[in-house]
Amino acid sequence: MAISDTPHSAERILVCVAWPYARSATHVGQVVGSVLPGDIFARYHRLAGHDVLMVSGSDEHGTPITVDADREGIPPRAFAARHHATIVETWHRLGITFDRYTETSTAHHTRIVQAFFLRLLDQGAIFKDTMESPYCPTDRRFLPDRYVIGTCPYCGNDDARGDQCDICGRTLDPTQLLEPRCKICGSARQAIEIRETEHFFLDLPTFEPQLMAWLLEKRAAWRPSVTHFALNWINEGLRPRAITRDLDWGVPVPLPGYEQKRIYVWFDAVIGYYSASVEWAERSGDTEAWRRFWALRPDGAAPARSYYFIGKDNIPFHAIIWPAILLGYTGLALPYDIPANEFMTMGGRKASTHRGNVIWTNDALDSYGADPLRYYLASILPESRDTTFTYAELVRHNNDELVATYGNAAHRVLTFLQRHFGGRVPAPGPLSPADEAMLAELRQGFTTAGEAITAVRLRDGLATAMGVARAANRYLEDQAPWKRVKTDPLVAATATYIMAQVLNGLKILFAPYVPFSSQRLHELLGFSGDVTQVGWRAEPVPVGQVLPAPVPLFDKLDMPPPSEREGA
Repeated sequence: MAISDTPHSAERILVCVAWPYARSATHVGQVVGSVLPGDIFARYHRLAGHDVLMVSGSDEHGTPITVDADREGIPPRAFAARHHATIVETWHRLGITFDRYTETSTAHHTRIVQAFFLRLLDQGAIFKDTMESPYCPTDRRFLPDRYVIGTCPYCGNDDARGDQCDICGRTLDPTQLLEPRCKICGSARQAIEIRETEHFFLDLPTFEPQLMAWLLEKRAAWRPSVTHFALNWINEGLRPRAITRDLDWGVPVPLPGYEQKRIYVWFDAVIGYYSASVEWAERSGDTEAWRRFWALRPDGAAPARSYYFIGKDNIPFHAIIWPAILLGYTGLALPYDIPANEFMTMGGRKASTHRGNVIWTNDALDSYGADPLRYYLASILPESRDTTFTYAELVRHNNDELVATYGNAAHRVLTFLQRHFGGRVPAPGPLSPADEAMLAELRQGFTTAGEAITAVRLRDGLATAMGVARAANRYLEDQAPWKRVKTDPLVAATATYIMAQVLNGLKILFAPYVPFSSQRLHELLGFSGDVTQVGWRAEPVPVGQVLPAPVPLFDKLDMPPPSEREGA
């Protein structure tokens, strides 16, 4: 009695996850914005039998790193390496399954970024020009974008950075800021000078027709917020973007005479998806393996479906700049989908390390554990609108749903099976319409959840899994095997057998979301090995299979103190 959805044909899936800055530990806003959605998506597709590559890394270049390293009085590399190690450990604790999680400071990444730069330069997609750049006479240096803060000319935010405003999300040039000041010494506007300096520029206007056609083609399938944002950018008119800066930290410009300049972080970091894939291939022993996810086929078709999991503030870099780089480089596939999330707020404000308005991932893991945190964040993913994190809601979701619904069904059945059937799965009698309906609901759950996750509607996929768990509780209450075990033992045995099969399906339906408890339930049902190897299906729990003594899948959590209930 195999319980499965319709088998999938094997596909290639590239999962690219936004690179966090290695300037601090990670916070739950980063987790919910890109990392957890990418992991849920990758886990599902692996279960479905697809060829999946999931990559990301720590962004160790850029001015935020140098600003913080300067403050501590240590080299940027040492500063970034320390935080990279912390981030890697956090991903391990949270159960994030990267195939390759790397760093932008590696020699490998440097070589690839420089190769992109030289090829685009050779093909005319990069050119030299001068630009006006803020210069601080006090510090005697040109100021990179993030070393300049001031008032956003669009929304009036008086703490906007020289590259982007956190409040309205617009990308900026430092010369656009009103009342700009130096972040290093705090100089007021009159102390900052605007001087000319030579840099290299990506000729974005050259790619405008191709980008417009590509975005219009994607508009029907992508989240409306993504195409709307990107098309507005093009409609406002693309301008060349400087891709080098006067810095001493980052990927060196690979040309003589430019030893004091570095390739700017936004150009460097997006190439990381490709460089991480090549690095993964080299480490796998098949140096050409990256091609099956990136290299266009002879007919120009993409070799894989590539998904970029990002927050909405990164849309222009992934829907405009990175595609332009790929078009200029030639031979590599453009993004298939960019399912950018909205923001998750803390106390009504966007999560921001810069503003100190964050909940650190490790703190939440220490207090509540991985699966309760994963489940809560997955249930409030900001897929179409901003959502809000609170510890009180995390506890409520755990206690009312994981414990009282899913965990309750599992523990009641497994305990009953031990007490009345000696810990062995009983043989069923003839199936009643209620039995058949419960199995049909489980089968439909696989189909519905699989379709939702494939469409990157991850919240719907989780809701489907929990819906099957609720149906299982209703079935259990209606059949009441604890009442029938003496009066009609065969009916009680049948209901217990059916519930064993349903639990075996639920462990898979929930596996992309709460993998640790799915592995635990896999073992409680008498199986060995890794639950991730089962596939997107529920194979039968054989009659007579011996089950170990049950333990609860989830622990009830205590309500946090009032000071923590609003999140930050």
